[in-house]
Amino acid sequence: MDDVLCAFTKAHNERIQSVPEIKYPQCEFDFFRKLEPMEGAIEGFKFLFENFDTYILTAPSMINPLCYTEKRLWVEDHLGYEAVKKLIISPNKSLLIGDYLIDDKVHGKGQDQFKGKLIQFSSNQFKTWNDIIEHFKYFL
Repeated sequence: MDDVLCAFTKAHNERIQSVPEIKYPQCEFDFFRKLEPMEGAIEGFKFLFENFDTYILTAPSMINPLCYTEKRLWVEDHLGYEAVKKLIISPNKSLLIGDYLIDDKVHGKGQDQFKGKLIQFSSNQFKTWNDIIEHFKYFL
């Protein structure tokens, strides 16, 4: 979710700039639920969800136990209840098997060991959600 569906880094940095004494803004109540969607993410997710067996795989914040609930509520708020049924929260993404994993990072939470193809969002090849949609249109 973070920096693929919702703008985690932007919100994190803005909060640190506005209140520098806060070391971990992601620990604040409702931080995850209030994240803005990434540009094109809602439409991109809906395209994938309507055409493929799509799940949301996200890692929790280990320093904010409320993030589990807040991420689940974010999904319902922005993507609908049907997407909630396909939400997986795991600290280790390598435990899951799928055809593709769209993630902003290639290391750190098991992405590099994911049993499928890793697509790095915001990379040279996949800079935007439009790039993701165009890639997956090929399979229709």
